Amino acid sequence: MADTVGEALRLGRARLQAAASPTAMLDARLLLQEVAGLSHEQVVAEPGHRLTPDEQQRYEAALARREAGEPVSRIIGRREFFGRDFRVTPAVLDPRPDTETLVDLVLRMAGELAHLRLLDLGTGSGILAVTLLAELPDAAGVACDVSAEALAVAQANAASHGVGDRLAFHHGSWFEGLDGVFDVIVSNPPYIPSADIAALAVAVKDHDPRAALDGGVDGLDPYRVIAAAARTHLRPGGVVAVEFGAGQAEAVADIFHAAGFARWGEGVDLGGHVRCAAFEVVY
Repeated sequence: MADTVGEALRLGRARLQAAASPTAMLDARLLLQEVAGLSHEQVVAEPGHRLTPDEQQRYEAALARREAGEPVSRIIGRREFFGRDFRVTPAVLDPRPDTETLVDLVLRMAGELAHLRLLDLGTGSGILAVTLLAELPDAAGVACDVSAEALAVAQANAASHGVGDRLAFHHGSWFEGLDGVFDVIVSNPPYIPSADIAALAVAVKDHDPRAALDGGVDGLDPYRVIAAAARTHLRPGGVVAVEFGAGQAEAVADIFHAAGFARWGEGVDLGGHVRCAAFEVVY
């Protein structure tokens, strides 16, 4: 077992490369920083820094978890999103970089709205609501989730990023029990077809809550619920913005068009896939 930072990093990288991790160096470093309480700069500048026996054991345990397919964010308990660290637990979906596309889309819409009021449906860790309120200091909103455990995580993240006084929390399924109207309704709902979940990567199927993945037989059930009820919770000129899976853009658009919405805009991920869209009421 390695007893210095430099040797631990080399051995950790080698182990994770052998386990086919595409980000072995980054993963090994993040795990080492966590167990040793070191910054990135310290790891680079102090390769001879000695690890305590306890730190060595905890690093060994963390590497074993990563080798088994557990995401680094689950091991260290946080994930960076839109330049901020968010707490994650087994009760919430591990935030994905693709979801930053949805944040960008909403910020484009919100540019001319003063004192915007937003609703985040299925908030999970709260990344959408918290990020948007952090980016829009005059905005306020409500974060809703059917999971009380997820809401507790979202509340902690709201507090840590200084927006807890502008974000209320509602325990319920979609619009259940919600009052009031909003300028923007935003959601990253479950969109994986039920039968496809078993074939997902271990990091997803074994570590994300199934309720945050399963979108029903065709993966589109949540969009039907949102499209059917959203207009009664929107102010005049309000917009619904949702994320979806690669290849689902037109099917989601059809659902909203049938409910009386027109597409306001869309967002494209780094792979060139349309991954989110915004809709406004037209009739």
